[in-house]
Amino acid sequence: MGLFDSPDMAVILKEAGYDYFFIDSEHGYIDYSKMSAMVTAAKAVDMPVIIRVPQPDREVVLKYMEMGASGLLMPNTETAEQAKKLVEYSKYAPLGNRGVALLKAHAAYRNVKAEDYMKSSNEETILLVQIESPEGVENLDAILGVEGIDAAFVGPNDLSQSMGIMGQYDRDEFQEALECIIKTAEKHGKYSGIHMGNPKAVKKWADKGMSLNLCSSDVALLMETARNHIQAYKE
Repeated sequence: MGLFDSPDMAVILKEAGYDYFFIDSEHGYIDYSKMSAMVTAAKAVDMPVIIRVPQPDREVVLKYMEMGASGLLMPNTETAEQAKKLVEYSKYAPLGNRGVALLKAHAAYRNVKAEDYMKSSNEETILLVQIESPEGVENLDAILGVEGIDAAFVGPNDLSQSMGIMGQYDRDEFQEALECIIKTAEKHGKYSGIHMGNPKAVKKWADKGMSLNLCSSDVALLMETARNHIQAYKE
């Protein structure tokens, strides 16, 4: 989700059968208040929502965590130091150094016991690093070695672009990079996933071991359905 900012989208996607959805704060431009409403609606229907942050910045990360996001995705991760920053800002001590303000949306405004809540929040919050460059692939062993990072997620457009083969997903070097990501994640007992534009492309990599995947976007789903309807009308 990067354009449609209605809280109803969480309910619609839940009813459609999705397991979770992403809100894109890197390329998307949904503002904080609209995003907060979407996260609140998602939590109300038990629909996990992961926010892609623009960068590992303390203020930005903290705001999304306070909204109650189920997890965060950091784009273009190339070093373990970047991954450590994400953990530092989004996880409570002793794992990180997230600021403590408990009477907030993330705790459903409940009067919680601090130690217990902070521990469960650390355990339940999922953190993903997005691998979008050869440097990210090369350093993935160190990146996934960071405690608190749960998964490596592939941005295929940026990865192929940075490899000089934009969109050429059938190239051997691209396939090898993805297989390396899968194996490295498995080595660390963590997950891998990819964002592809259609279910067939996603399923190919799911069959190879990627289990945390994303298919299409709000705009793409609308455009595809709209075009199909127009085509069916003209036939």
